[in-house]
Amino acid sequence: MEAHAARMTDAFLVGLDLREHLRFGKSLLEAFEELEIRVNTLEDGYSDWHPTSYPFQGILKFFFYREVTGDSYRELSKHQELASACGLDRIPDVSVLSRTWRNRFDAATREFVKRGAHLLVKNIHDFGPSVAEVRPKHEVIDSEERGSEKSGSGEKQEATFNDKQIFRTTRLARKHCFTPFDSGRAENSSYDDSRFFELQTFMGMVECGTAQGAARFQYRRGKEYGPHGDTHLRSVKQFDPESLLDGFDTATDQLLSVTESKVSFRRPVTVALDITTVPYFGDVEGMSMVSGTKDGDGRAFKFATLSIVGQNVPLVLAVEPVRESSAWDDNPPNRIHSVVRRLVRQAKEHVPIETVLCDREFDSMRVFQTLSNLGVDYLIPKRITSSEHKAIEQMEQDGQEVAVESASVHVEQGSHAMEFLYVPSTKTDGTTVFATNARVTPEEAEAFCRRYSSRWQIENEYKSIKHDFLAKTSSKDYRVRLFYFVFAVLLYNIWRLTDFLLKAAAEGEMDYAPVITAGECVELVSSALLPPD
Repeated sequence: MEAHAARMTDAFLVGLDLREHLRFGKSLLEAFEELEIRVNTLEDGYSDWHPTSYPFQGILKFFFYREVTGDSYRELSKHQELASACGLDRIPDVSVLSRTWRNRFDAATREFVKRGAHLLVKNIHDFGPSVAEVRPKHEVIDSEERGSEKSGSGEKQEATFNDKQIFRTTRLARKHCFTPFDSGRAENSSYDDSRFFELQTFMGMVECGTAQGAARFQYRRGKEYGPHGDTHLRSVKQFDPESLLDGFDTATDQLLSVTESKVSFRRPVTVALDITTVPYFGDVEGMSMVSGTKDGDGRAFKFATLSIVGQNVPLVLAVEPVRESSAWDDNPPNRIHSVVRRLVRQAKEHVPIETVLCDREFDSMRVFQTLSNLGVDYLIPKRITSSEHKAIEQMEQDGQEVAVESASVHVEQGSHAMEFLYVPSTKTDGTTVFATNARVTPEEAEAFCRRYSSRWQIENEYKSIKHDFLAKTSSKDYRVRLFYFVFAVLLYNIWRLTDFLLKAAAEGEMDYAPVITAGECVELVSSALLPPD
């Protein structure tokens, strides 16, 4: 107890010391440059003979900075001026940082970092000064509450896994994701498909294009091990869009079969459906799969996904390219409901679906009817038009905060009864309107609409897919673009399945927060992992 008290005192002194530097006009980087952390109450998990070149004091300062800002490893790896402020020659690779947090730091050191950093965050927001880099206060409070709930229930606050467990589990997840794909190349080819998958993963990890990625992969793995960049692109083009999406569907089925012994999907799940963009900067003439962006000036490839959200394993169940009508092509307009139909049908082959959450981009009578025809409930925020404005004005005159308005849909695909739910906005002082085909009373409306908050998970999902797993390419060939995106989604699913299996093995809490990082997982997938046991 005395050792813990001394350690917490030192942690709080770090937070207070940083705030004092900031109060006197120092920037956050300058404050860290002058910071000295007392480490006599901490143990370095690496022995003196360990080959790491990063001093304990410097790497400790780095993780303090990360906990103060809430930035990801990948974001900070590009922040090289931080290295000087922490007394490091350079910022370590993402995988090194992940292993440091898990292996070099014990539970006491991790607690030390979080307590000191969270004290600073709360003091900055409560008493100033304003520091742009400091993360929102609610993030550290929510994190502490989750840790307190687990501690109070007698559970371990943090599951730990050794490298062999993680390697074995990642290999299992990789096997189930990659085996359904076959490029159809000759059996006597110089490289089997797994080499191309490893290279593709490596390119996503190092965020570079095909030529540079292939060269760096050969340097790392051996000149004879990996294919040349041109060879890689030719192999990628062997996967036509239809067979690629079929392969993804089979991989999804295999992933879910792995989880069946651990978790049941017999109960209907909540899913989120959305569209993400991958920017395109080339000539659009003849590019029928390139669409305009919301700002009207940009061009992008668009992909729709359907994902499990809530408390279940957060996997992407379906991927669908989006083909929109643009000035440079002859694509038919207003076909988003067809994309919705294909996504939901594909996902329903794997799991029962209760509710589909979409954003305002899907506010369409055709979409509403499509979802109703598929036998699922939907919850979709509605664009505010003149009729909704009038209803909101009437609510204000009547002193109502919540209202339910009955309506109906009549389109060529059919008709059904629906409702508009008027509830207080969670972001502003105004009113948000949702459309749903579920039967909801005014007393139930607010609680029912809170389900929509689960949709934030798909935003995090897209951020991870595009920043942690998606390799760069300037290719105009849509086969390449689709392969790169679908493969990035596969890597995301491998990460999430690995995380789930590790938690299940430790009988840990099946919450959304992962126990291994995306960077660590992709590092393992891009290597040969371990030889068979």
